[in-house]
Amino acid sequence: MFEKLQKKWKVTGLQVLVILCTFAIGGSLTGYVGKKLMNLTGLEKGLLWVIVYIILITIIWPVAVLVVSIPFGQFTFFKKYIAKLGRRIGVGSNESGVGNGEWGVNSSILPTHDSRLTTHVAIFASGTGTNAQKLIDHFRNNAAVKISLIVCNKPGAGVLQIAAKENIPSIIIEKEKFFRGNAYIEELKSFDINFIILAGFLWKIPSALIKVYPSKIVNIHPALLPAYGGKGMYGAKVHEAVIAAGEKESGITIHYVDEIYDHGKIIFQAKCDVLATDTPDSLAQKIHSLEHQHFPLVMEQLLIK
Repeated sequence: MFEKLQKKWKVTGLQVLVILCTFAIGGSLTGYVGKKLMNLTGLEKGLLWVIVYIILITIIWPVAVLVVSIPFGQFTFFKKYIAKLGRRIGVGSNESGVGNGEWGVNSSILPTHDSRLTTHVAIFASGTGTNAQKLIDHFRNNAAVKISLIVCNKPGAGVLQIAAKENIPSIIIEKEKFFRGNAYIEELKSFDINFIILAGFLWKIPSALIKVYPSKIVNIHPALLPAYGGKGMYGAKVHEAVIAAGEKESGITIHYVDEIYDHGKIIFQAKCDVLATDTPDSLAQKIHSLEHQHFPLVMEQLLIK
């Protein structure tokens, strides 16, 4: 059950437990407050009492759950959850203030999500694209974020197959134009790209591109920066260096991109143990697990404010 909820809510296993606790405590608080308020009405138990009580707890429950969610650090989750629930029953509204088309309403006559409010993301990748796939899956049904373009520097890379399967446009870039030409800025603008995610992209980002997208380019690195970063430090080379140095910990770093390799402001880090029995391959598996677990969630928090 936990795994199903984790996939449905797109949260970690620990978050599932915290969210369920919040539901339970919020429900208990709703019942307690509802009964106290009913005592103040002076109504005798009967049909009218039941109707009023149901109306009360329907109003109290969202407030109670939101209040309980604050100390548990889950306010953002429950705010979105309750808003989504409201839209489903016709109470909430979309960005235009009109119901979302359920309950028999012809959704074709209602305003849809304003595409100008959508963050159009380009994923830059050089390899198989496992992180790209996780990001695509995570934002698949999210109107606020759209993976609009895959950019790759290696013909035949696995990420291009993912782009084709997902019906996402892709472009293959070449060095001369990227570093000494227009850095493909015109092509990115033609897809309305306003944010770039590097997911295993091995080329340094040119200054021209950084100037056009200031604080709008994010990279994930398979080590705990500032250690084991810099030119040539990627993939297995990082894991080999970590093990050779006898490190007890490694991890991932999600950071903004600037003109220096692996140097930009750190957004998020997650750690894993490095055991004496670890090899570069086994450490890589741990790192991939951290990437897949955290990268989509961190990007969601960054892109949806």
